[in-house]
Amino acid sequence: MRTPKDRIRQAVSFEAIGLMLVIPLGSFIFGFSLESFGILGAIGASMATGWNYLYNLLFDRALKRWRGSTRKTLGLRIIHALVFELGLMIAFLPVVAWWLEIGLIEALVIDAAFVVFYLIYTFVFTWCYDTLFPDPDARAPTAEVDSVDDGLAAEVRQ
Repeated sequence: MRTPKDRIRQAVSFEAIGLMLVIPLGSFIFGFSLESFGILGAIGASMATGWNYLYNLLFDRALKRWRGSTRKTLGLRIIHALVFELGLMIAFLPVVAWWLEIGLIEALVIDAAFVVFYLIYTFVFTWCYDTLFPDPDARAPTAEVDSVDDGLAAEVRQ
């Protein structure tokens, strides 16, 4: 499993890169000032950083217990990203409405846009991070993990 130092590096780099992308993009698309959207982004990043650390710790522990390895298949990566974003969306929705002084429906649209952006970003970032900084437990796959990965690879080749 990953060390606490590695998890902190993962969470901080995830949020920093994400903010550099989402603040100007969201400000432009939704017509809020860079300052307003930037502060909203900082609030969201603070919430997400704590959630990222806790969620990945719990996800990896569950994965290690369930499969004997933290190695993630494509399907597990998709589930990982979806559950992460759903949990964060529920917590972030009232913050968006409050900070931007908008109704819940408009806040839901903005929150959903954050989710779409971060779903794609989470999937790509986590895969890249796992490639650049491999988890030692992911190097020792179980037979079950290999058979799932081999089955997926066979489907892709067909």
